[in-house]
Amino acid sequence: MATYLEVDLLDQWQVCVYFYEIQRNNFPELLSIFIYPMYGNSNCLTVLPALGTVRETCSKSDIEIENGFISESQFTYTLNKQAQFKCKPGYVTADGKTSGSITCLKKGWSAQPTCIKSCDMPSFKNSRTKSSSTWFKLNDVLDYECFDRYENRHKLTTGSIKCEHDGWSDTPMCYDSRGKCGTPPAIDSGDITSFPLPAYAPGSSVEYQCQNLYVLQGNKRITCRNGQWSEPPKCLEACIISEEIMEKYNITFRWREKQKLYSQTGQSVEFVCKYRYHLAPGSQPLRTTCQDGKLVYPSCEKDTPGYWG
Repeated sequence: MATYLEVDLLDQWQVCVYFYEIQRNNFPELLSIFIYPMYGNSNCLTVLPALGTVRETCSKSDIEIENGFISESQFTYTLNKQAQFKCKPGYVTADGKTSGSITCLKKGWSAQPTCIKSCDMPSFKNSRTKSSSTWFKLNDVLDYECFDRYENRHKLTTGSIKCEHDGWSDTPMCYDSRGKCGTPPAIDSGDITSFPLPAYAPGSSVEYQCQNLYVLQGNKRITCRNGQWSEPPKCLEACIISEEIMEKYNITFRWREKQKLYSQTGQSVEFVCKYRYHLAPGSQPLRTTCQDGKLVYPSCEKDTPGYWG
């Protein structure tokens, strides 16, 4: 802000002395003095120069770039000095650039830029677009078309993708319309992890998962090739061991006391004979392994008088 003082010189000259704050790092430190003569009926208010507050430096801390940052380590900038900035990865300025500069002016920094979300031109597979743009801002839509005899995974020859916060909503990819596959084959105690489609283009793939306690055997991912799906996996059943079964074979768990136990395929279970029982001749060993829902149990028989000598 400016303050002033009227001064009479030799009874015939009158001047205004103006005092202006000079700001350094946003804090007034110095006074700059300007002297202006007055004529006729003028006064200091009518001849007040419109200089306002004069800045000597600008501070880096006053810069706020949305989705961007100052790329220099310098903290203060003198008048007319430029500060370089960069946008975060995946963001550009309004004119599509990834970097730029702002200038320290008398009134402070020039207009501070904003970095907006962007998507680069995607890669096309068996498809093309008529757009000549090299980048796209958030929510922009890009149309594409498939080559002859090709279609996308929605069985269409044209499609659109949208620039979203994490990139393009889909890949502009088209497949040969010949050799498509139908719904993926069903498997016992399992299903695919995605929503099933009525048809799949060549090269498409899906994944399977098994129900709880079942073990997946084989490749969980199958692929459509020449109109046929590759071999789907199997879900191997768990073994159920109950008190009734153990009572039948005169055995019990060696390490646990439970009424019911689930054992997955490939897991081993260890038993012991009940008190005053011993392993029967030709029996399965007391340690056995679950195989696709099946478990071969050991068998124990009652001790006879004198069995232990």
